[in-house]
Amino acid sequence: MQLYTRLFECPKSSFFLLGPRGTGKTTLVRTLRLANHEVSLLDEETFQRYLVRPGTFYEELSSLKAGQWAFIDEIQRLPNLLNEIHRLIEDKKLRFILTGSSARKLRRAGVNLLAGRASTRYLYPLTPMEMGEDFCLNAALEMGTIPLVHNAEDKRETLKSYVQTYLKEEIQAEAIVRNLAGFSRFLPVAALLHGQTMNLSNLARDCEVGRPTVSGFFQILQDTLLLKTLSAYDAKLRVRERKRAKCYFIDPGLVRAIKRQYGPVTVEEKGPLFEGLIFTLLMFQKDTFDDFEDVLYWSPAESKHVEVDFLLIQGKDKIAIEAKSTDVIRPEYFKGLRAIADLKGIRRRMLVYCGQRRRVTQDGIEVLPFFDFVDVLRQRTL
Repeated sequence: MQLYTRLFECPKSSFFLLGPRGTGKTTLVRTLRLANHEVSLLDEETFQRYLVRPGTFYEELSSLKAGQWAFIDEIQRLPNLLNEIHRLIEDKKLRFILTGSSARKLRRAGVNLLAGRASTRYLYPLTPMEMGEDFCLNAALEMGTIPLVHNAEDKRETLKSYVQTYLKEEIQAEAIVRNLAGFSRFLPVAALLHGQTMNLSNLARDCEVGRPTVSGFFQILQDTLLLKTLSAYDAKLRVRERKRAKCYFIDPGLVRAIKRQYGPVTVEEKGPLFEGLIFTLLMFQKDTFDDFEDVLYWSPAESKHVEVDFLLIQGKDKIAIEAKSTDVIRPEYFKGLRAIADLKGIRRRMLVYCGQRRRVTQDGIEVLPFFDFVDVLRQRTL
């Protein structure tokens, strides 16, 4: 199994580490070598003991010294333990690492989220910045880079199992939805919307469920950290902007597995998959290093066929990024980037593509091959 050094800045005080299943949260925490005590709530005996007597948790950890770390794995299985953790932080001055693959039960239970005493960090699938020369763009688009899948001998079977495990353990076992059949119909249709705006009414019709149900299904995907939404830029000025959000699954392989597509990536697939990969890398950069405040897309209402894939907000500055999966750049690819030039605060315009030649257009648009863009992210020079 190949272990990569994850790009992760460890907080000095208690924190949640959230990420989809199989992204290596437990492995990362153990490599940090911080924990003086470890509790796995995946262990059924441990889970049942604390479920029946949560006060036992406080008693057992009270022997730790002030400033020492405790690692609690899969905290979403028993969110009421956060009350005891809060007490231990206050009374014993302990520090906690709390991992989880779902934020849903923590929020829905209305439990004590440590009243701001713990920050939140996210773990993503492996990035090219972490994998270095081992990263292959075509392989990443075909099978993704979730460590559990990447390290498997049979990646195809592991991806199949990953989706099945998600349905069984995250959805059915935790009773998140009652209509599991409807959710199963919803998933492949939602995967078709990867990189597109979400029309909930049309999707509800296709899935044969109500619109509120579809909205709830999308929320489940977000809460279980498999999907993120991308909002439209709203200038809040005279120009009205589109409000409908786009959706992106967190990993290209996951999208394809949900659609049961396991062969080589087709031309039709490559565009949305490549765009989704760029989105994931931008979110990784934002959540890991706080290099920018927000990631949006730009699509002014008065120009129906003009759009820029990503608009990064850095204070008063803005960076516009267009993603193209082709090896050759065509003049029409610059349409959105040229239209956005007059938007106040635009500092940089970039077109990222799969070709090899780096250049700058006469009007200042940077044309970057994918791996040159990766270098920009690695060096944090956006």
